[in-house]
Amino acid sequence: MSWVSKTLNSTLGRKLMMALTGLFLIIFLLGHVSGNTLLFKNDGGEAFNIYAKFMTTNPAVKILSYLTYISVIAHVVYSMILTKYNKSARPVAYANSKASTNSSWNSRNMGILGTIILIFLAVHLQGFWYKMHWGDMPVVSYGGEQYKDLYTIVNFAFQSELLVALYVVAMGFLGLHLSHGFQSAFQTLGLNHVKYSPAIQKLGLAFSIIVPALFASMPIYIYFINMN
Repeated sequence: MSWVSKTLNSTLGRKLMMALTGLFLIIFLLGHVSGNTLLFKNDGGEAFNIYAKFMTTNPAVKILSYLTYISVIAHVVYSMILTKYNKSARPVAYANSKASTNSSWNSRNMGILGTIILIFLAVHLQGFWYKMHWGDMPVVSYGGEQYKDLYTIVNFAFQSELLVALYVVAMGFLGLHLSHGFQSAFQTLGLNHVKYSPAIQKLGLAFSIIVPALFASMPIYIYFINMN
């Protein structure tokens, strides 16, 4: 077995993969939420549709997309492996365990939060990503060039109270997952320092609030503008 395989199959290696894939997905979320803020632009979806076409046709973006898919799969797989090994290493719970006083709820339930987010991700991909790539979609024209009208699909989908509620609740769980995962990733990479840790913690908290809140505000905004 090569040193690479040994490293990746060690506890430290697994945690390192979790940290690296987690940070990559955090960067992805930042880019994704930035692009999706075009939904707030009052232009009938033109800017958003142009952005959507760029994100699905640009070669460099396609490579980043494949890296994102790989990161999601690796993050899920390594989280399952770590959970399994943690349980096998401690098969019997401590009789007087006081986990609730030693750690936060979200840090103890990262697996549950991750599972909920994964289910949401499957719904999200089926509803928008799949349709954008292979679905039968309306087409619009801007400046003589044709674009798939993803904005109309999004606009129609978020007229459903149930779907809006699903997105808002899921973003709440995402925020809880990020609030622990952000700091944990830096700690695993050995980037925690008495001088910088407070700043990292504040940055992680801000990220875990602002990004999910922005994502949640989009379906709410679309739902209410369609009521007028």
